[in-house]
Amino acid sequence: MSKSSPRRPFGGKSSGTVTVIEAQVHRSSARNARLAFILTAVIIGLLSAVVAASYMHPILALFVGALIGVPLGGLVWVLVRIWPVLRLLWWWTPEIGITTFLGAGWVQLANHTAAPVTAVVVALVVGVPAAVPALRRTVFGWALCLFVRHRLRVCFAQFIIANRSGSLPLILWAKPTPVGERVWVYLRPGLSLADLETRLDRIAVACNASSALIERASDGNAAYLRFDIKRREVLTATVGSPLVDVIDPDSTPATERTTGTVPTALDLPDVDVPTVTIPAQPKKPATTANGTKPAASSSAPEDDVSDWI
Repeated sequence: MSKSSPRRPFGGKSSGTVTVIEAQVHRSSARNARLAFILTAVIIGLLSAVVAASYMHPILALFVGALIGVPLGGLVWVLVRIWPVLRLLWWWTPEIGITTFLGAGWVQLANHTAAPVTAVVVALVVGVPAAVPALRRTVFGWALCLFVRHRLRVCFAQFIIANRSGSLPLILWAKPTPVGERVWVYLRPGLSLADLETRLDRIAVACNASSALIERASDGNAAYLRFDIKRREVLTATVGSPLVDVIDPDSTPATERTTGTVPTALDLPDVDVPTVTIPAQPKKPATTANGTKPAASSSAPEDDVSDWI
C-alpha cells in the first residue's frame, strides 16, 4: 500500500524534506574532502617519517608518520566536509547571536527577578528604542542590514551564475548608511564585477530598494567588492540653515546706510619733474641712390617777397 505524500496548504505535493544544502554543493564538498584527506595524510606523514628516521629505524619512522598524518588528514577532511554547514551558520550568525542573547537574558530575568521588575526591564528594552527617534532609526537600519544580507544570498542562488561546484559568494558584513545599506562581498571563482553590473536592477528589486551600486573594495583584489543599496536620496532634502534666524528677507533695516562720496580722481601731491635737454643733432646732406650728393639747381625760382606783403 503506497503512502500518500502530504499536501501543501495551497495545493501541490510536498516530499516531506527541506533542502538545506544543494546536492551539487554536497557532492563537491565530499570530493574536496577526500582529496584534502589524501594530500594532508601523505604530505604530513612523509615529512614526519623523514624527521623521525633521524632518531629511530626507518620502518618505525613510517609507522610514526602514519600515526601523525592520518589523524591530521581526518581533521582536514572534517573541516572541508562541514564547510557548507559552516558557511550557512555564518550567514545566520547575527540572528543566532541576537536570539541567544535575548533568550539568555529572558531566562536570567525570569529566574532571578520578580515579575514586576521583569516587566519594567522588558518595557524599557522595547519601549525606549521605539520612543526615541534616533534609537528607532538605528535599530531599523541594522535590521535592514540583516535583511539585505539574506536577500543578496537569494540573488546569488537564484539568478547569478555560480562556479561549477555551486559555491556562492561569501557575504561578509553590512552596515547602515545615510541612503541605505552597504554590504561587503567576497566572490568565488566564476564571477566577476562585470557579471554583477548587468544584474543590478534585479538586485535592487530583490532588496526592495530604489537602486543598487557595486564597486571594488580593494585595488589589489578584484574579488573583494562593495554593494551600496540605496533606498532614499539625501541630497534632495531641505536643509535648515542658522542664517534664516539671523537675516529675515521680509524685514527692512531700521536705519538706512549712507555711503560717502565716490572719488573720481586721485589727489596726489605735485612732483617736480626735471627738465631733460636733448642736444641737437647735425643734419646730414642728402645723398642719391649711388651715394653721390645731388647738385644744386641754379634754375630754382626765388620767392617774391611782394607776394607775402
